[in-house]
Amino acid sequence: MNAPLESGLSIVVPVYRAEATLRPLVDRIEQALAEFPHPFELLLVNDNSPDGSAAIIDTLATETPWIRGVHFMRNYGQHNAILAGVRQARFNRLVTMDDDLQHPPEAIPALLHKLDEGFDVVYAPPLKEYHGALRDAASRMTKTLLKHALGITVARDVASFRAFRTDLREAFADYHNPAVFIDVLLTWATTSFTAVPVQHETDSGGASTYTFGKLLLHALNMVTSFSTLPLRIASLLGVGTVLFGTALLVYIVIEWLLGGNPVRGFTMLFSMIVIFSGVQLLSLGILGEYLARMYQRSMGRPPYVIKPSPQSQT
Repeated sequence: MNAPLESGLSIVVPVYRAEATLRPLVDRIEQALAEFPHPFELLLVNDNSPDGSAAIIDTLATETPWIRGVHFMRNYGQHNAILAGVRQARFNRLVTMDDDLQHPPEAIPALLHKLDEGFDVVYAPPLKEYHGALRDAASRMTKTLLKHALGITVARDVASFRAFRTDLREAFADYHNPAVFIDVLLTWATTSFTAVPVQHETDSGGASTYTFGKLLLHALNMVTSFSTLPLRIASLLGVGTVLFGTALLVYIVIEWLLGGNPVRGFTMLFSMIVIFSGVQLLSLGILGEYLARMYQRSMGRPPYVIKPSPQSQT
């Protein structure tokens, strides 16, 4: 990974259930880069897709010299597939995009032009979101976590259609955690981010695999894997409940000294006990999430395993 990178472009596409879109995607990439003055390559990373994507990738790699196929042993996830492609890229500039034709390859030159202006990472967010209300809400929440919990200042522009300098991968060359979030890893290498909004397409030939529930789980995994903010929130909740309980005790003592009936207000006291118990359970749950992350890391589970090519097996 320390070898000098040749001037050119590597395009990484994670592939899952994309047998209907792979060939049109390759054709459009070839047309979009027809006048590109440097060599380029396309890495199609098959995330153990259950359809016929693997056979199409192998055929395309045989027919087209600038296409390379990478196959996973099992399904690891979109970001893990991107990480595998990034680590195998040969050229000094890199673009990641989805396999469903929502990201227009015709916008790639505009992203590269922004890189030439001196930026390290260029996102291509959509001009307008096309998903349902719940999915859009989950997406906004994820981006809010990126901004406030992880310190990514351009979080509202984060998109899977992005371009960056390949040498940024040196910052996470030794990263081997199974929980992979490319946008967080990029912040380990640079703070030079910008965005070029583009018109994303809706005629993708299939439904998105990122549902509302998956985005929520994605956000939870991201913030507990790369940030200590939940632990700080739990600590603040603990301090707040202690202060509130102390104030309530002082109030009850003063009322008793003034001749009041300390039994009165039992309902309020019971409610406070329930609230305190809830805070304790929440704090334990947050601690449990972090312990689970530590346990997963201690097992040494890899972020992906690449299936050997037929040539390497002979």
